[in-house]
Amino acid sequence: MSLLTLDADQRLFYAAHPGDEGRPVLVFLHEGLGSVAQWRDFPEQLCRRTGCPGLVYDRLGHGGSSPLQRPRTIDYLHDCALVELPEVIEALLPGQPFILVGHSDGGSISLIFAATKPPLLLGVVAVAAHVFVEQCSLDGIKKAMAAFAQGKLQRGLARLHGEKSEALFKAWADTWTSPWFAAWNIEDLLPSIDVPVLALQGRDDQYGTTAQVAAIVGKSGGSATPLLLEDCGHAPHLDFLELTLDLVSCFVNRISR
Repeated sequence: MSLLTLDADQRLFYAAHPGDEGRPVLVFLHEGLGSVAQWRDFPEQLCRRTGCPGLVYDRLGHGGSSPLQRPRTIDYLHDCALVELPEVIEALLPGQPFILVGHSDGGSISLIFAATKPPLLLGVVAVAAHVFVEQCSLDGIKKAMAAFAQGKLQRGLARLHGEKSEALFKAWADTWTSPWFAAWNIEDLLPSIDVPVLALQGRDDQYGTTAQVAAIVGKSGGSATPLLLEDCGHAPHLDFLELTLDLVSCFVNRISR
């Protein structure tokens, strides 16, 4: 595990997983309150199954990376996709083909980035990604806000983010529930995506409906495959680890040939 220093002297914490030479790198992008540790052993197991090397990192404000330095705007996911992620790839994966595996916020970031048509991007696995704001997303976040206020989430978040946990939670919750964020929508970017996309989501996802998957699949410019898991919530890779490993491995192996 290492630290990458960005241009503004901010540091990103990252971990690499070994793989076979000639295989694409799997780049893992965590959820809105996630981190390297929050993935548990999913990246390691997926890399082992596919033979691909892996890269997983904490975005700014998360985990072992530098704290957030300014308030978020409606474009915060675009900043992660168009500024931070390209810096990571240029610094750590120069000239290497790669596949993005993004969960929730990380899935949205993956789709935004893919719409820029990066030449070495082979495909996107979008797990519980959002392309527009839904009422159920806001309802789920408000429940999380109530749990945080009661102290139920603070200990778990502190284990992931340390002293940054309260600032990170408020940045996430306040942004998504602000009236100005209701207009956030990236559906217009989807037709520009020309690499294969796997859109995976649990039918019982408390933060999004299957309308998210329908939009991704229906509007993506390239081939897009929907996969909806029964009795599954917001994190298929945690709720159904083995099944998710099987499904994502098949996709990765198919597009890596």
